[in-house]
Amino acid sequence: MSSSQLKPIKVWGRGGANPPKVAMLLEELDLPREITHVEDVKGPEYLAVNPNGRTPAIHDPNTGLTIWESGAILQYLVERYDAGHRLSFPLGTPEAEHARQWLYFQVSGQGPYYGQAVWFKKFHHEHLPSALERYVKEVGRVTGVLEGHLGRQKEEAGAGDGDGDGSGGGPWLVGNKFSYADLAFLSWQRAIPIVFGKEVYDPDEFPLVKDWVHRMLARPAIAKALAELDEWQKSQKPPVPIRKDGGQ
Repeated sequence: MSSSQLKPIKVWGRGGANPPKVAMLLEELDLPREITHVEDVKGPEYLAVNPNGRTPAIHDPNTGLTIWESGAILQYLVERYDAGHRLSFPLGTPEAEHARQWLYFQVSGQGPYYGQAVWFKKFHHEHLPSALERYVKEVGRVTGVLEGHLGRQKEEAGAGDGDGDGSGGGPWLVGNKFSYADLAFLSWQRAIPIVFGKEVYDPDEFPLVKDWVHRMLARPAIAKALAELDEWQKSQKPPVPIRKDGGQ
C-alpha cells in the first residue's frame, strides 16, 4: 500500500525532546499524520491513551494499534512501513540487531540522563549543584560513547555513501548509512548545547558527534519536520519548554 492510500497516523505530542523523534521519522517515511499537542497529559482523556501520562503516543488507524513510548513507536513504524529498509535493516541481520541496540541505548542511556540534566538546570524548584553535576557528567560520558563509536565506524567503513539528500556521507551508527537509530538521538543531542551553552557542554570537544548532528539536520525531511515544530512553538504563549513534567 502506498503512503497516499494510508489513513493519517494520529500522534499525541509536539514539543519536548521525544515527540519530535516521531514527527521526523514520519516525515522521513513520507507517512501521513495528524499531530496534536496535549495540554493535560495527566487528564483522564490522555491517560486512556497512555496510562503513563507522557508524550508521545500514536494511534495507527491502518492497523488499529495504539502505542506509546518513543522507542517502541520508532521500532513499530520502521518494521511496519519501511519495507525497502531505507532507514532500517532486514530483520535477522547483524545491522538490524545493532540498530535495535542503539535505539535501546538512546531510550535508556541518553534520554533519561539528558532529561534529568535539563530538569535540574531549568525546572527543579531549588538549585542542587551535586545533582546537576552528576547528570551533566553523564551527558559528557554518553556523548563520549557516541564519539568513540562514530570514530570506529569512520575507520572501518570510510565516509559512507551518503543518501543523495544533502546530508553528506558517514560515519553513521550502523551499517554505513543513516537509519532510525541515528535519528533517535537527534532531539536530545541537539537540545543540550542550546540549554547549557559552551561553558558546560562544548560541541567542539566532540567533533564527530557535532558533524553527525549537522548532517542529520541537513536532511530535507528532518529539516521540514523541525521547521514545522519551530513554527508551532513560536505560536505558543508561553513557549513549550524542552522538558517539563509529563514529558513535553
